[in-house]
Amino acid sequence: MRAILSGLHHKKNLQELELELIDVPEPFDDLAVTFLEKQTKASLTVPISKVVSSEVVRLRINAADLQFAAEGQSEFSWELYLNIQQQTTRGLIQVESEYLSDRHQFTLTSYYQLNSDANGMALFNMHTQQAEDEFSINAINLQDDQLQIIGPSHINNQPITNQRLVLKNVTEDSSAEWPITKMSLHGLFTAAIPLSDLAANTTQQLFIRSTVAGEDLEQRVVLSKSLAGQVTQAVTGDHRLILIEKRFDNGIRVQEMAAPTLPQRLAGVPAKLGSASKLFNLLMDKINLVYMRRLFKRGHRPFEQPTLIFESFGGRQVSDSPYAIYQLFTQLYPGFNFIWSIDRSQKKFCKENGIPFVVRRTAKWVRTLEKASFWISNARFPAWVRKPNYVTYIQTWHGTPLKKLGLDIENVSMPGTTTVKYHANFVKEANRWDALVSPNDYSTRIFRSAFGFNNQILKVGYPRNDELLNSTPDDIVTLKQQLGIPLDKKVVLYAPTYRDNQFAEKGKYTFELPFSLDEFREKFGQDAVLVLRMHYLISNALDISGYEGVVFDFSNHPNISDLYLISDMLITDYSSVFFDFAYLKRPILFYPYDYHMYKDELRGFYLDYEKDLPGEIAHNETQLLDLIGEKMQTPDMSDNQKFMDFYRRFCAIDDGLSSLKIVNYVVQQIEKNG
Repeated sequence: MRAILSGLHHKKNLQELELELIDVPEPFDDLAVTFLEKQTKASLTVPISKVVSSEVVRLRINAADLQFAAEGQSEFSWELYLNIQQQTTRGLIQVESEYLSDRHQFTLTSYYQLNSDANGMALFNMHTQQAEDEFSINAINLQDDQLQIIGPSHINNQPITNQRLVLKNVTEDSSAEWPITKMSLHGLFTAAIPLSDLAANTTQQLFIRSTVAGEDLEQRVVLSKSLAGQVTQAVTGDHRLILIEKRFDNGIRVQEMAAPTLPQRLAGVPAKLGSASKLFNLLMDKINLVYMRRLFKRGHRPFEQPTLIFESFGGRQVSDSPYAIYQLFTQLYPGFNFIWSIDRSQKKFCKENGIPFVVRRTAKWVRTLEKASFWISNARFPAWVRKPNYVTYIQTWHGTPLKKLGLDIENVSMPGTTTVKYHANFVKEANRWDALVSPNDYSTRIFRSAFGFNNQILKVGYPRNDELLNSTPDDIVTLKQQLGIPLDKKVVLYAPTYRDNQFAEKGKYTFELPFSLDEFREKFGQDAVLVLRMHYLISNALDISGYEGVVFDFSNHPNISDLYLISDMLITDYSSVFFDFAYLKRPILFYPYDYHMYKDELRGFYLDYEKDLPGEIAHNETQLLDLIGEKMQTPDMSDNQKFMDFYRRFCAIDDGLSSLKIVNYVVQQIEKNG
């Protein structure tokens, strides 16, 4: 017996779900559907309201019944079960789904979507607490000499009236509007602004004005998805360039300017030649990969002397827990052989610091890996790297998980793979690890489930955090002097996560700070400085010129622990950096300016973001600046009950000796194996 969600209809402000039944015995009069909320385990049973045929039934539900007051919970995910109560057949059948809906705006501040989980089971997702001043569109393109927008024309199946597109000049107090009259698919409008109507040399932000339930509204247009696949550049007949860009807060900006002249276009030729060079390098990488695979298949004998290979973030850095272990190992056991597996970009750093290395994806690298005794890494090696039986592979990992990992990611949307393949590869790689380092019980449970990991877990804390627990005030002063940070000012560290929707096109990423540097300087410039630590993919997009002495960009500083130590406060959003910063018992602020969109579109969280964090949440720039000022007055969080509860749960087992415990573990393995 099977039940499959096959459609959604709207009837008299109710939501009518259609189910296809396979091998379910009649009569259907006693059938019902039970909704089970995944987080709270709340349930709601709704009877079948209409039998369409011997295979199709329908039920009506009010989406308002699928949200309730639950200690601030704003996201509700309901599983569906066909509830059979016949005399001869009783039980629950989980409803599958072949129907995926677009988002349906339920009220100004909530919407729902029908979806399916990784196993194809139906989910009715209800999202509340959406910002009232945001209007989410479906698409925006520049084509046919027009700026074209497609978006919803209904709320809960009721038409929005008097809709108009509005462009507001970013630098001047002026705006222009265009009526929306053309309807597209049911519930959608298609609107257009002639490119010839756009004011010259302007940057303008897109809004929509409308009337909802008799109330006149002006809402900022947002697009939760990336702009990939949409036409965002156009050159008009009079040689004007139009650009669409998506801002940090998912808002839409439209720029109008003179198109590049011929000399300017010719100046871009070297960049095109560079692209050809990249294509050649990509081809050579593929040829080299075939060569590497063959080398790994050859037999190798281990070095006579114990040899330890260290790697951090796929060779991109010499950092993190592997580096902390390496530094202590070289002090205690300099007679062993230590080699770093690095990308070519790290050769200078290794030479300057006397660190022995081998460059990845070379014949020497293959021989060294295959002849070593231990691999110590904080990320996965490629699947084609063969691990000999005599190698002990210690995985330090690189953070306490906040966002879901591995098998816990229900739907994998990465290019070149499927959810099933991704899960299988993750488990296969994870079980090559002989030992996995964990910082706490919470992480241990997640590592077991997310990695399908069955080998030894070393619950000793992360070696990289030893520095946080062992550094003295004098060490911090020295660090500040080395980094050029004023000794007489507070330091605010901003370290957000990378967002998938910041991808613009291959090799290009967009970024804009979600708060005003002018406001920060005006309010705190006399007493504090701002340190930025951005993801490496977007760090080159930063421009802090004009803020010298107030804003410092350390996105490429190799050791983030240095930045923790010099900082009096951390601001982040969804990055797991706060787990490590909490060791210092200093204030942490969370600024998830796009929380609902981020949570909906990207990976979910293990923690309840609205309840379990060790600091306050700022939902807009005004709240953020107010909280920064407030937290500067409370530099030590030792007396904060909520913070210390978090500390005891996530930080308490680390005593500053994690590196030593890993070193001792390795030495024991060496002695045991002779």
